[in-house]
Amino acid sequence: MVDTIEKTETEVVKELENKKVVWATGRRKTSVARVRLVEGTGKIIINSRSLDEYLGGHEKHKFELMKPLQFIPIANNYDIYVNVKGGGLTGQVDAIKLGIARAFCELEPTLRAKLKQEGFLRRDPRMVERKKAGQPKARKKFQWTKR
Repeated sequence: MVDTIEKTETEVVKELENKKVVWATGRRKTSVARVRLVEGTGKIIINSRSLDEYLGGHEKHKFELMKPLQFIPIANNYDIYVNVKGGGLTGQVDAIKLGIARAFCELEPTLRAKLKQEGFLRRDPRMVERKKAGQPKARKKFQWTKR
């Protein structure tokens, strides 16, 4: 059984009404992450679970997700609530990373130059190519036999 965060979503919303909230969206492949920054203590909540619960033992993904926060001096003053869906774990992590960078740029415009220079504000446009008719996959062809 996975432990969930102590507060329900409605309790969190009531608590946030008095605080400044910043929203941003990040996308990668088919993953979409909605990121919400709220004044707080620096915790990260993804789909109502803590970062460690959500990513489990994927240390590489945790490291990737924390990269933009290294360049943001005020990151520990804000809680990050993320709602992410679609795609796989890698796509979701990249979507969250972009959403966090965009949210902090909206909150503090002076951070934009540094985050852009490091490449955190660039959306990766690569998507899965569609399957074509008469082929088993997007580019793979059926085996050709002469006789």
